[in-house]
Amino acid sequence: MTAVAAVLAALAAALHVYIFVLESLVFRTKGRHVFGVREESHVDVVERWAFNQGFYNLFLAVGAAVGAVNLAAGNHTVGAVLVFVSAGSMVGAGSVLLGTDRRMMKGALVQIVPAGLAVVATALAL
Repeated sequence: MTAVAAVLAALAAALHVYIFVLESLVFRTKGRHVFGVREESHVDVVERWAFNQGFYNLFLAVGAAVGAVNLAAGNHTVGAVLVFVSAGSMVGAGSVLLGTDRRMMKGALVQIVPAGLAVVATALAL
């Protein structure tokens, strides 16, 4: 179960790195369309918020990835704590997104499902 937990945490991390790229690196081109910012006049305002939010996602991804590496290396306590905090935060953020706007269900589930499965698998591995 530890290997499954590590893989799921790594998957959640990879997804959040992709979200970081969309929010912080390519927001003006691709990211704004993915996140539904259609009005050109809104891009300047929203881009600054998205840039910051992207880094939150990157930091969560780093935590989940380091947790996955620690789980795989046999450092179960360190790995589990990092996965619980990082992936648990991903689940929380995705839940807030889902509760805020049901039209964002797909994006919310992308955040919630892999991270939630990583948390469950990590708990079962202990």
